[in-house]
Parts: sequence; C-alpha cells; structure tokens
Amino acid sequence: MRAADLDGVVAVARVAFPDHPERRACFAERLALAPDTCFVLADTEHVAGYLIAYPWPIEAIPPLDTLLGGLPERRDAWYLHDLALLPEARGGGHARAGLALLFTSVDAPIALVSVNASAAFWQAQGFVARDSPALRAKLASYGPQARYMVRTVTKPV
Repeated sequence: MRAADLDGVVAVARVAFPDHPERRACFAERLALAPDTCFVLADTEHVAGYLIAYPWPIEAIPPLDTLLGGLPERRDAWYLHDLALLPEARGGGHARAGLALLFTSVDAPIALVSVNASAAFWQAQGFVARDSPALRAKLASYGPQARYMVRTVTKPV
C-alpha cells in the first residue's frame, strides 16, 4: 500500500463496512505505523481490496475510527485491522493471497474482530474465537455478530 492508494482504500471500506465507517486519516496513520503489513489489491486505475495489520497487544481492541497516536510499548501480537474486497473482487482467492502475505511477514499471533457474519471464513484460515466478559464489552460497538479471534502463527525453522 502507498499513500496514493488511500482514497481507493477508503472507497473499498465504505462498501465493505458501511456500518463501521472510518476516516481517511485512520487509514493513513496505520499505513505510516506499519507500512510493511499494509497491502492493496489494485490495478493501474483503482483499488479493489486491501489488508491492514499492525503490532498490537493481544486482547486489546483498538477503537473504531480513532487515531492510535503511535504503537503501544507492549506489542505481543499483530492486529488485523481490516481485510476488505469489493464485491466484484471476491471469490478469486484474493483474500487468501493477502493473508498469505501477512502470514509470511509476521511471526507472532494475529488477532482480529470478525464482523458481518465472517467468523466461518476466519475459522477456515486458522483463527479461533476468544470470549470473556471484558472482550464482549470491547466488542459492543462492532455489532452483535462480532467475535474476537486469534491465529497463532508458526513459521518453519
């Protein structure tokens, strides 16, 4: 992902997550904080999808549409902020390809919040739901189907 892709990223996010809008500044900040783990699916004319991840504490959920102000000192996991594709880009293996890039880039657990009834997809990618009263409280703004999920990444030695 490059700064020139951000308008396209925002456009994809509006389609993919209409109930969870985020400002362009949030995407720009995350790109600046972790450029090596922000990817786009794009041709020369438009962005059709993106993946954004950054180091973050396990079981901490960054608030939606909020600037982080930097990365926290404790970074024992990676937070998969978004994986989004336009409808016309779905079904072609692009989500799995983006995840493969992330999985080969990091060697720590990866956490995410599953929204829009996507938990089965994430389970198929090796993510496992975690539940606790504290996590349920943090997930309230994400909707009733939201699940906090973690994938333990192991790289071959």
